Amino acid sequence: MKNDKLIPGVVLVLIGAAILLHNYGYVHVHLWNILRLWPIFLVIAGINLVFAHNKSPWATGLKIAVVVLGLGLVLFGNFGNRYNFWPGMHYNYNYNDNNDNDNDGMDDSDTSANGTSVKMTGDGVFNEPYKAGAKTARLEITGAATVFNLSDTTNQLFNAKVTGNNNNHYGLWNSMDDSTYVLEFKMKNKHGFNFDSDKNKVDFRLNPNPEWEIHVATGAASLNFDLSKFKVRELKLAGGAASFNVKLGAPLSLTDVDISTGMAGVDIKIPQNAACSIESDSALSDNQFEGFNKTDDNNYETSGFDSAKNKIHIHISGGMSGFHVTRY
Repeated sequence: MKNDKLIPGVVLVLIGAAILLHNYGYVHVHLWNILRLWPIFLVIAGINLVFAHNKSPWATGLKIAVVVLGLGLVLFGNFGNRYNFWPGMHYNYNYNDNNDNDNDGMDDSDTSANGTSVKMTGDGVFNEPYKAGAKTARLEITGAATVFNLSDTTNQLFNAKVTGNNNNHYGLWNSMDDSTYVLEFKMKNKHGFNFDSDKNKVDFRLNPNPEWEIHVATGAASLNFDLSKFKVRELKLAGGAASFNVKLGAPLSLTDVDISTGMAGVDIKIPQNAACSIESDSALSDNQFEGFNKTDDNNYETSGFDSAKNKIHIHISGGMSGFHVTRY
């Protein structure tokens, strides 16, 4: 590659890598920084013009360093929500997505036609009271760069203890969908980025009485769910660069599990005597299904599956992932 093409190539590689990492939840890209830090592009262009005919290693290293540092500030710098394009011209913008109308340092609640929402920033505890009429419940979890744990029971319908990064804020919404009690637990990163996902942690506890539908959509995250104490009707996990560890209990008449990932490690444990089938659409993945018989190219079953009264059906799809299903 000619030296005059090196800097544009480095710029494209860095921007592309930043967007990919942002999409998988590893970092948060601040595109609005362009409005405040646009002079950095003048510095990058100026350095390249000054040393355009200098092919020495130190000049090439200087140009690459300026590009890396400059784009690092533009894409990842956390400078709050006040921006300016020219000196003396300032404006503020609200970065929050959806229509949450969240405020910095917020800890409030409100009621709407869709149910009650409770929101907070930083550490805290969420509770949702148990109602005897809640025969079925659905928990929807969204978030990234976090460790999600679930194993213990509670006499509440739902309990969540949040610890970690104060840049994140969390919300819990409840509503009714026909006869199903719906809980939506959402996490958002307000600004900044954090590689220490193990410092952000949410410990969930659920009531064991309802039949649960659990839906999780996450980017880069770690999920450790011991569901052996709960009646799980449906489990849906979707993630990018994630780690999913799930232990299922005895199935209902049908326990449906759907897992879709990008680059992830997925470990599922099922009871030793549970009847289970697996449908796999993950040609590039490392699949290990302990105690299963292969019925065709993409399907696996435990012995006696067809005649079993209660069953687990697992559908998995993904990119370069590792799917392991074992029996305990």
